[in-house]
Amino acid sequence: MTDYALAVDLGGTKVEAALVDTTGVVLAGSRHRQPTGPTSTSDQLAAAVTSAVTDALAALPAGATLLGAGIGSAGPIAGTTGDVSPLNLPAWRNYPLGDLVAQHVPGLPVTLRMDGICIAVAEVWMGAAQGESNVMGMIVSTGVGGGLILGGRVIAGPTGNAGHIGHVAIAGFVDVCACGASGCLEAIASGPRTVAWAREHGFTGETGEDLSAASAAGDSVARAAIERSATAVGRAISSASALVDIDVVAIGGGFSHVSDDYIDLVGAAVAHHSDFGFVTKTRVVASGLSGDGPLVGAAALVHRADLIG
Repeated sequence: MTDYALAVDLGGTKVEAALVDTTGVVLAGSRHRQPTGPTSTSDQLAAAVTSAVTDALAALPAGATLLGAGIGSAGPIAGTTGDVSPLNLPAWRNYPLGDLVAQHVPGLPVTLRMDGICIAVAEVWMGAAQGESNVMGMIVSTGVGGGLILGGRVIAGPTGNAGHIGHVAIAGFVDVCACGASGCLEAIASGPRTVAWAREHGFTGETGEDLSAASAAGDSVARAAIERSATAVGRAISSASALVDIDVVAIGGGFSHVSDDYIDLVGAAVAHHSDFGFVTKTRVVASGLSGDGPLVGAAALVHRADLIG
C-alpha cells in the first residue's frame, strides 16, 4: 500500500490539509479547506486547522501508512519548534501549531517550516526547478513569502525565517507594512495591497479577481496596479540574486495568476535590473505545481527530509 504524509498549509485567508503520496500526488478526496483571516480569533483558527486536518485524515485508505505530518505556515515562524506568528493572523503570536497538529497524529513526526521554504522544496522535488540547486520559491498571495535552497540544501536560518523576501525593502517605494517597516515587498505587491493601491487611484473593484477582470477588459488603473506589483517582485528578486546568486525563482500563489503575463512582467524586471549578468541571468518561472504547490511542499517536509536538514 501507498505511504502518505499529512500536508497542512496555513495562510492568511485559508488553511488546507490533504494526504500526499511519495510521488507528490495529492490523494483525491483528501483535500479540505477552512477559512482563516485577520479577524479570526485564536479559537476559530484552531478549529479551522482541526477541521481541515481531521477531514483529511479521514480519507486515509485502509491499509495505507501515514509517515508523519508536514506543515507550511505563513511567516514569521519560531525556529523549528512548531510555533508560528503569521503577520496576517494577529490572533496567533507564538502559537504552538505544530503541537496542535501533533495531537491528531500521535507518535508520528511533525515538521513545520515557513511556507516559502515548502514551495522551494516542492519545486525542486516535483515542480519547475527540478535538477536545480540554487532556487528561491515564492508565494504572491494574501502575503508574499519566500524560501531558499542554495547548494542543494534548504537555508532556514536560526529562526527559520531566512528567505522571507516579503519583508525586504524595495527602493522607490514607501508603502507602510503591517510589520512596522516601510517599503516592504509584501506591502507593495501582495494581492490585498495591490487592490488597495488601485482603489486609491480610482479602481472600484474589491478583490484580486475584480482586478484581474478589469485589467483584461482594458482598465488602465488595474493594469498599472498589476505592473507595479510585478515590478516590485522583480526588484526584490534581483536584490536577492545579487546577494546569494540564485539561478531560478519559481513563483506560485493566487495573485501570481492575476494576469496571464504576470510572471513575464516579473522576469522582465529582473532582466533589465542592472548590467550584472549574474543577477540578470536569474530565470523567473511559474510554479510547476499550480494550486497543489503549498501542499506538495508541506508533504516534502516528510517525503524529502534529505533536503531540509
